[in-house]
Amino acid sequence: MTQQPQWQPANPPVPAVQQSWFARHKALSFVLGLTLVIVLLCCGAGVLALGGSDSDTASSSDSSSSAEDSSMSTAEEGSASVAPEPQKKEKTKDAPKKSAPGIGDAARDGKFEFTISKVEKGVASVGSEYFNEKADGQFVLVHITVKNIGDESQTLFDSEQKLKDTQGRSFSTDSSAAIAMEDNEMWLNEINPGNSAKGTLVYDMPADAQPAEIELHDSMFSGGVTVSLK
Repeated sequence: MTQQPQWQPANPPVPAVQQSWFARHKALSFVLGLTLVIVLLCCGAGVLALGGSDSDTASSSDSSSSAEDSSMSTAEEGSASVAPEPQKKEKTKDAPKKSAPGIGDAARDGKFEFTISKVEKGVASVGSEYFNEKADGQFVLVHITVKNIGDESQTLFDSEQKLKDTQGRSFSTDSSAAIAMEDNEMWLNEINPGNSAKGTLVYDMPADAQPAEIELHDSMFSGGVTVSLK
C-alpha cells in the first residue's frame, strides 16, 4: 500500500521578527544615551582643567625659581662689588686716676674725718725737760685733727695709724713719745659725735727715711683712707 504525501501549504507563514530592547524602549534609550554623553563631556572638561592647573603651577614655580635665582645673583654681585667698610676702633680715653687727699684735705674713714695740717721731720726728742723721749733715728711728727662725724662715740687709737716712707716700709706710732708731749690727745682718745680732737702722731724712723703717705683708720676693722704727705 502506497503512502501518499501529506499536504503542505505552498507559502508557509513567516515567523514574526522579535525587536531589540532599545527598539522597544526608544524613550528610555534616548535618556540613557544623553546621560552618557553628559558624563563624557564632564570627564573631559575635568581632565582639561586638571592639565591646565598643573601647567600653571609648573609655570609659576619656574618663574618664582628664576626670580629667586636672579635676586640671589644680584645680591651676590652687589656684595662682591661693594667691599665692607672697616670698623673704626674708637679710642677710649682712660679716666684720670683720682689722686689721694693730701696735707690740708679732709679724708674720711668710718666715723672719723681726718685733716693733716703739718708734717715735721728730723726731730731728735719730744717732751719736757723732766719727761721726754729721744728718737732712735728721727721723730716724724704728723699734726692732725680728728672729728667724729658719726652718731655715737668712737675711740681713737694712734696705733692703728700707719705711716709709709718712700721705700714702701710701714711704721707704727711711738705711743711713749706721744704721751710725753704736752696736750697731745692722739695716743688714746674717745671722741663723742660732733667733737674734734687735735694732736700729734709720733713716728720713730731712720734718719734717712722720707715719709710718703699715711693710712688712717677709725678702728682696727676699717678699710682706712690714705693721705699723701709729699
